[in-house]
Amino acid sequence: MEYSYSFDKELQQEWVWSERYSPQPEILKYINHVADRLKLRDDIKFNTRVKSAVFQEATNTWVVTTDNGLHVVTRFLIMATGCLSAPNQPHVKGLESFQGKVYYTSSWPHEPVPLAGKRVGLIGTGSSGVQTLPVIASEAAEVTVFQRTPVYSVPARNRPLPRDEQDKVKANYDAFRQLNFNSPFALLMSDVLAINPGPSVVAADPADRARRFNETWERGGLIYLLTYQDQAFNEASNQLSAEFIREKIRAAVKDPATAEKLCPHYTLGCKRLCVDTNYFDTYNRPNVHLVDINAQPIEEVTPKGIMVGGKEHQVDVIIFATGFDAITGALNRIDIRGVGGKSLKEKWAVAPSTYLGLGVNGFPNLFTITGPGSPSVLSNMVVAIEQHVDWISDCLTHMRSKNLERIEADSAAEAAWLGHVNAVASMVVISKGCNSWYNGSNIAGKPVTYIPLVGFPQYVAKCTECVQNGYQGFHFK
Repeated sequence: MEYSYSFDKELQQEWVWSERYSPQPEILKYINHVADRLKLRDDIKFNTRVKSAVFQEATNTWVVTTDNGLHVVTRFLIMATGCLSAPNQPHVKGLESFQGKVYYTSSWPHEPVPLAGKRVGLIGTGSSGVQTLPVIASEAAEVTVFQRTPVYSVPARNRPLPRDEQDKVKANYDAFRQLNFNSPFALLMSDVLAINPGPSVVAADPADRARRFNETWERGGLIYLLTYQDQAFNEASNQLSAEFIREKIRAAVKDPATAEKLCPHYTLGCKRLCVDTNYFDTYNRPNVHLVDINAQPIEEVTPKGIMVGGKEHQVDVIIFATGFDAITGALNRIDIRGVGGKSLKEKWAVAPSTYLGLGVNGFPNLFTITGPGSPSVLSNMVVAIEQHVDWISDCLTHMRSKNLERIEADSAAEAAWLGHVNAVASMVVISKGCNSWYNGSNIAGKPVTYIPLVGFPQYVAKCTECVQNGYQGFHFK
């Protein structure tokens, strides 16, 4: 009820969700319903991939070219390309020789994938791997998980969502939304109010600490990160929070050696916290095996399986749960060229710099929705998207009313904003301590720098201040 659109009051009153965390088919049904309800399909070119976008300085327009030969001339170019939409499909030596089937969780087929009686190799243990394993383990004959980095994961506690519980929210939906909008991560405020977070993990009485952590663990979901107010800021508090999860892993996994391999020891929150249903318990199944590829990396894929440490693990199916080239990935896969023909990818070769995550110096009339330097991936994505869409819509309305044809982020404002994003990141322990798609280190050759901004309400305040000061930090023509 939080991870859904708020701009259509009738829609949010009419739609009925079946579960706390509704599954993919239901979310797809919801999005299709919105597309039909608002007649959006008439304004969408399907089966069309954008290859390039080039700014024309003489006319202050963009020329967009697609893979099917379409050329579109447009005043404004709004990149709503998604933070997690460019699949990371790493090259593994010998993969082309594999005689079985290969799938990627990031581009899963629409038709059912038959796994009954199959030996499956699962590569990757981020959010996708954590959610995939329990499901495929219940169907496949055997599953071998190839883990490079263990993950922190908390139980989802998914459950049916009773109508009376939904009706209670709907009776005061505006206030519910506003509560989330004003929270650090733009979500979970109903849970936060229920638990009343403690001030400090490290300062807490051990008995009170255990009680609070158990309460949020049993409640389920990302609320665990908000049990205490200093989990993201204090290293000692963070490690106590992490140790509680490690103890839960050791209690869930019967084989001590496997349990220790599954225990992460980096900063809690520097990778996206996973939410699972029976992930760790699944390792107790006799048909599930864990291979530590941090100790011995994958050497190659053979026609019959996966070679690690000189041993061939024979599989019929390989599933890559290797995630995405996050935040900038989809943008970098389009040849975007601004003033003087400068490439956006080249501009971002050292660090992805924007002003407010909305505009880029040297690329007039280009807007990015949930771009680098915004708090998109560290907040409720739907709320972050709606805030960006509203800001851009208001800006275009302002330009139309003033007969303005061109807007561009100021270079000094952009540099200052990048410095601000980095300064905020330096203040929180969750920005340090591991390789993550938050900092681009999961993609070979990508600049390693913390990409998102921490703190949604402060960001919104800055966007509002920018407008109130006459769009300070932007230039118009």
